[in-house]
Amino acid sequence: MTQTNTSHTPDQLVKLFNQTFIDSENTELVCCQDEPVYLPANDEYPHHRIIFAHGFFASALHEIAHWCVAGKQRRLLEDFGYWYEPDGRSAERQAEFEKVEVKPQALEWIFSVSAGYQFHFSADNLALDNQPSTSFKQAVLAQVHHYLSKGMPKNAQQWSEALINHYQRNYRLSIQDFLL
Repeated sequence: MTQTNTSHTPDQLVKLFNQTFIDSENTELVCCQDEPVYLPANDEYPHHRIIFAHGFFASALHEIAHWCVAGKQRRLLEDFGYWYEPDGRSAERQAEFEKVEVKPQALEWIFSVSAGYQFHFSADNLALDNQPSTSFKQAVLAQVHHYLSKGMPKNAQQWSEALINHYQRNYRLSIQDFLL
């Protein structure tokens, strides 16, 4: 992976996303709240908003991945209509959480590699030592391989290409870039 632009700043990511999607998808990336949230457009605000936490680059990539997975109908709902149970989930609830996080984390990983940025799996549950299970990591890797061989959702492909063009011009994603 050769980086041509190493400005992994929230401002640069916001600018790049908004240049890519604000006109075509009426969606903008917004920094920096305490908690990430997706808010559809309404009478007070004309654009859908992907709001990421604390200016963390990885948080933005993760929230964008959820947006790419959500599809048009879910994009009309706050937080795409998904349930979220905060830190302190039981092992059973954590297993449910991991099932719904496979596709978003696979896309986040692809976006991270596209930007030349370090990816970290997230269990998002400090009560269980915040460690994702081995089976979850394997499922995410399998989904990455599926996306790379069968294709990503349209917006995900477009975002990956925008990241590559900005951060690593002429780079090509390869399955060899994704190892556990």
